[in-house]
Amino acid sequence: MEKSVEILSKKIWDELSIAEREGIAAMLQPMDSVRDVNEEYVEQRTFGQRAADGVAKMAGSWSFILLFLASLLMWAFLNTEILGPRHKAFDPYPYVFLNLVLSMLAAVQAPIIMMSQNRQNARDRLDAEIDHEVNVRAEVAIQSVDERIQMLAQKLDESTRLLLTHKQIGT
Repeated sequence: MEKSVEILSKKIWDELSIAEREGIAAMLQPMDSVRDVNEEYVEQRTFGQRAADGVAKMAGSWSFILLFLASLLMWAFLNTEILGPRHKAFDPYPYVFLNLVLSMLAAVQAPIIMMSQNRQNARDRLDAEIDHEVNVRAEVAIQSVDERIQMLAQKLDESTRLLLTHKQIGT
């Protein structure tokens, strides 16, 4: 029986067209390398882009928020409780200088964070493009495999009929 399957398999392979053989061989070869978003996007950042990402990462962390809150409380405590009674406060209540510093910080920090968000959006678009490319490749490969399986199933049915006919004639 194994010998007849081997002969049958060889016969089916021989009956395939050159294009079909090449298609099967191509499917058995590993696919071209898949694009990597890290190689295409992250590693090609300029110094300014890396700096913007670093600022956004740091400014959006709990460490920054807690450190900033502690700094504000210390500023207020120093100017109100320690230096205020001695009339040596460098920024007495209502903290006009602190307000100026916070406004300047916000004026610089906001565009930097927006640049980083724009870069992240572009990276997400590239990631979606690569995902789509992989999905299309997979769909094409699955369709091709499905077509081959259907063709092989038909050939197997034909071969089974031939074997049964041959077996009935032989008995």
